[in-house]
Amino acid sequence: MPHHAQVRPPAERPRVAPSTPPSGPPPAAPRGPGHPHGRHAGRPSLTKLPKKARLLAALLVVVGALAVGFTDGGFGGEASAEPAVQTFLLDWQNGHYAQAAALTTGSTPDVSAQLTAAYTNLDATHQSFVMQSVTQHGDTAVATFLATVDLAAAGQQWSYIGKFGLTSSHGQWVVKWAPSVINPSLGAGDRLAVATTYAPRASLTDVHGQPLLSKSTVYRVGVYPGKLKSAMATANAFAGVTKLDEQQVLGQIQAAPPGDFLPLLTLSPADFSSLWSRLSKVPGIHNQKESERLFSSTAQDLVGSVGTENATVLREEGAAYQPGMTVGLSGLEQTYQDSLIGTPTTAVEVVNQAGHVTKQWLLKGGHAGTPVQTTLDLKQQTAAVNALAGAPNSAEIVAVNSTTGGINALAAHSAGDVALPSGGPMNARVQPGMAFSIVSAAALLSTGITVDHPLPCEPVADVGGETFTYQPASSSTATFAEDFANGCGTAFANMSRTLTPAQLSAAERAFGIGSNWQMRMSAFSGAAPKVSGEAQVAAQVTGTGGVLMSPLGMATVAAEVASGTGHSPVLITSDPSSTWQAPLSGTGLAELRQLMQLAVAKGASHDAYLPGTPIYGQSGVVQTGKQSYLSWFVGYRGTTAVAVLETGSTASQAAAALAGTFLKGVG
Repeated sequence: MPHHAQVRPPAERPRVAPSTPPSGPPPAAPRGPGHPHGRHAGRPSLTKLPKKARLLAALLVVVGALAVGFTDGGFGGEASAEPAVQTFLLDWQNGHYAQAAALTTGSTPDVSAQLTAAYTNLDATHQSFVMQSVTQHGDTAVATFLATVDLAAAGQQWSYIGKFGLTSSHGQWVVKWAPSVINPSLGAGDRLAVATTYAPRASLTDVHGQPLLSKSTVYRVGVYPGKLKSAMATANAFAGVTKLDEQQVLGQIQAAPPGDFLPLLTLSPADFSSLWSRLSKVPGIHNQKESERLFSSTAQDLVGSVGTENATVLREEGAAYQPGMTVGLSGLEQTYQDSLIGTPTTAVEVVNQAGHVTKQWLLKGGHAGTPVQTTLDLKQQTAAVNALAGAPNSAEIVAVNSTTGGINALAAHSAGDVALPSGGPMNARVQPGMAFSIVSAAALLSTGITVDHPLPCEPVADVGGETFTYQPASSSTATFAEDFANGCGTAFANMSRTLTPAQLSAAERAFGIGSNWQMRMSAFSGAAPKVSGEAQVAAQVTGTGGVLMSPLGMATVAAEVASGTGHSPVLITSDPSSTWQAPLSGTGLAELRQLMQLAVAKGASHDAYLPGTPIYGQSGVVQTGKQSYLSWFVGYRGTTAVAVLETGSTASQAAAALAGTFLKGVG
């Protein structure tokens, strides 16, 4: 999508010579702010214009004099043409166009207008002209010069060798005027233009390289510059609606090829719907409907949103307006902005009266953005979104590959009266309740407790002066395996007396709880404060007592049971995952898996059951308010480990059913 540099009226340049006050109109007012290029997390990479010190007139004269190839044909003894060349170039450089025009054979108003238009059409911020040679034969001469023009939005310089003839009449040298004086490729009716092209924003992809953004409708709002009655009126009206800088918009219009559609703003369908009633009143404005991967994703919360040219963040960063610019506003789009945006390719063009490009100079510096490959799996992501779509309450799902630590799915859904905890699937801090008994059971098994150890499930347990209750029917003949399967908190509280604080803490650390994950997105591995005394140990064993976990943290616990090795989670395929040994191995690990399989097959997690490949898991319910509860399911099937969190106004467990729906969709 081509676009063009922002407007700035010509900046006043230092006038070095002549020493007498110049005639004609003064230079235009200084231009607006330049282009910052600071690298901010989640912000566009922008390019500052080069700050090159400009040659003083004296230096220009010296360089010109050294470069002159002067030949006097010996006829008429004409004076040197050098001073006329120097004066013309200096007036042109300093924006004294009427004075420069008066030194030519052309009409002063016409030449002045052409010199002004050349600067404006390039949306330049500075221009310099250094004489290189003057070859003189009697009353004619040919001068060559080096032109250097700073282009505003491109942040680049365009340099070329120019050439013009001179003639002497009565001892006065004047420039033979033609458009080619400005640039050798310009003919009658031609104009210069700047075309800047951004490659489409690079993709965030899933683990298989499939784009996470789906194609959706976008609207390009813009103009045909050559058809506008008043570019200034259009720029002012357009800026009034979009809050863009009217002078920068005007510069884009003036610098664009006149016959091409110039997209000034890219809008999502929602933004287009809200703005078009006002934009349609802007003189000369048009819109084009297109399809692009820019605004819509099945992993929207993680991928994040993208802003376009009128994004508030661009103005706050001091970024110059550039059509085609996109900026990540949240999520991965913001985190990896610099990689995804790339840099624009800019070309200076000669456009004839018919609107055709007859010459083009490509400038260096542009490159497409680099795709960022995530560990998400579109099949699993879609399954998570579909599972949540029909949920009557708010819920979220996170899935992790147990062999790599790669996060395969992240989805959230808002419904019902009870909101999800803040932080999302990766960074929420929530009591896990009896879902934490996976960790507690590992600690107990490591001390020699067996799955068939008799352990009554009672309605009430008093441990260290702390009272624990269990709502369902109790059993005096239950075993450790049955207590785990049914989520009997009182049984675990009583059994916690066999654990020391150090043993419990060791198991928590072995599951990576409290680890420092090296992720660029905020993520919480969990927290379990140091405990002492029976009551505190019992509280942590039952997933309370200050224990906090995120859904992602609990999914990594399940993944560790599945693989027998702990993996820190990763979201970008190029990021490394650290590994560690699980707290159990051999018989102990097999027994923990047996407990989790029994919980799904016959216990409180039975709603997650599916025929075929076994599902292992554990559930839990945590009361967070008078009529607000959080329901957990944590488990795995094959190499897919999952944690589901659902809100509700009653203590009934629903997360296990959502997990079953998700795992069925994964297959």
